[in-house]
Amino acid sequence: MQKLSDCLAGLPATVISGICVALSLILPRAGIHPSIDPAWGAVILSGFPLLYLAVWRMVHNTGVRRISSALLITIAMLAALAIGDLFAAGEVAFIMAIGALLEQATTNRAKKGLKKLISLAPVQGRRVNGATEEMVPVAALRPGDVVRILPGEIIPVDGTVIDGESSVDQSIMTGESLPVDKAQGDQVFCGTMNCFGAIDVTTTNVGADSSLQQLIRMVQEAEDKQAPMQRLADQWASWLVPVAVTVAIIAGLATHSLVRAVTVLVVFCPCALVLATPTAIMAAIGQATKHGVIIKSGEALEKMGKVSTIIFDKTGTLTYGRLQVSDILPFDETVSERDLLFLAASAEAKSEHPLGQAIVAHAKAENISLEEVKGFKMTSGKGIYGEAAGRRLLCGNEKFLRDNQAAIHPAAEQELARLRNQGKASVLVAAENRCIGVISLSDVLRPEAKDTVCRLSGMHVNSVLLTGDHSQTARYFGRQAGFSQVYGDLLPADKLKYIEGLQERGESVCMIGDGVNDAPALKAAGVGVAMGSMGSDIAVEAADIALMQDDISKIPYLKRLANATMNTIKLSISLSMCINFVAVWLSTLGKLTPTTGALVHNAGSCLVVLIAALLYDRKFA
Repeated sequence: MQKLSDCLAGLPATVISGICVALSLILPRAGIHPSIDPAWGAVILSGFPLLYLAVWRMVHNTGVRRISSALLITIAMLAALAIGDLFAAGEVAFIMAIGALLEQATTNRAKKGLKKLISLAPVQGRRVNGATEEMVPVAALRPGDVVRILPGEIIPVDGTVIDGESSVDQSIMTGESLPVDKAQGDQVFCGTMNCFGAIDVTTTNVGADSSLQQLIRMVQEAEDKQAPMQRLADQWASWLVPVAVTVAIIAGLATHSLVRAVTVLVVFCPCALVLATPTAIMAAIGQATKHGVIIKSGEALEKMGKVSTIIFDKTGTLTYGRLQVSDILPFDETVSERDLLFLAASAEAKSEHPLGQAIVAHAKAENISLEEVKGFKMTSGKGIYGEAAGRRLLCGNEKFLRDNQAAIHPAAEQELARLRNQGKASVLVAAENRCIGVISLSDVLRPEAKDTVCRLSGMHVNSVLLTGDHSQTARYFGRQAGFSQVYGDLLPADKLKYIEGLQERGESVCMIGDGVNDAPALKAAGVGVAMGSMGSDIAVEAADIALMQDDISKIPYLKRLANATMNTIKLSISLSMCINFVAVWLSTLGKLTPTTGALVHNAGSCLVVLIAALLYDRKFA
């Protein structure tokens, strides 16, 4: 029965049902009277799923949830059949089928994100036992085991580095744009990638207790907390059904007319009420799509209209998520900025580190021809050595230069402190064991960021910046963008806890992010918005809304669109209820028959659709 109901509720059957209703209305007026009224097709095709749904809810639901809009419309359909008005019966069934299809089209959501997140979990690890190594399933690893991770491998456990040095890309956990240097005593997380040197790690958490598995569980739990959007008609049906039946009985007894009673039931059907929400949402989703905003469900749009706080991630959301050279500061009067860039880029030409690659890319963009580097050596997490332009060059951090007996210019420490306060990464450059300058690199703030925060503030929406980046970096970018609330050094669980705290205080929260690490927060927030163009597939799947052009200036537009959609729905509901009450009054007076009542009822539904359609071309810029 369920399969049959699902089949008849589909688009092909509904289209056929609509054709049957149209033929039932047109053929008699053309002087054609078929032996079987075509409206029977609509009654069977659209009426059976309606009847099945009404009965199923009566049997399986509890309390007032047994009474639904499906029950009221089923009663009206059966009453119309009882007096032989097939057109009225088929019309109300068909309008309900249309409403169900529109609602389904707006609420179907992709569920692939969690599977992609699970696929990131490593399945094997290289366990070290004395002088021997063996590849074992992750499930076989235990706390205290020593695991060796080679360059380019995914770290299979949470643990502490006991030997070796490297840089680890842990953006999956923290969203940081830069690999983090790791040495003895530093923590590493499951699911992050070892970029350069081999490291040995003592396992602390593995399997279900690892950071990645906790991330997966957070997404699952947040998904479970998302309640499906209840249809407004069903919420009101608990009183609509008894009122409609009572009014119909009173009208029938007072007028001694069964036709009037049936007419009351037909015009009382909340078809326009059912259509008010899905049609407005469909129009709004179409409007948003034209502007590069993909809204996955009507529930997301409804909640966006109620949002009071919008939380931004930093890397890839507020910023572009890519490093660029921002400062070139020579410490030697004989070395120009171009000379410093030439020497550093020549030395870094063979480097695989993101900082070195960004310096080389900047030099090429400046049309600087590089020298071939000789004797290239890289110390993971610290820096590189190379010979170019007849000079021995060192590029790296302060410790690396000091370890190689390079004299650091007195101005260097002051400049480095200033650059750190601006959230920038720095590479010191030394030639012949003497520091000659520093090149700093930074993520780049999106130009529309400050205006977006300002416009949201004008709409009385609070904006908050949450990021896994260092607190100094977070504060620097937060000041540039105009945020009054900025929090850094956050793991996914910290972001989740902050969002849940706001929601417990009654705030309606929207989260905007782009990385895997944002997935739990995107799911837990009332509305999750992902940067669809460059954001991870998992973030996009976890979110309710995706910005396909990564343009955060669309956020104020999205908020205004959501507000307008909710106002349109409220207007449509008010008008549909007014039309219903006027039609009920005319029905009790005998001014309407079941057929003309069905036409008035249909006109109300068309009005609702027309009002919703106006949303599609409205300007919200």
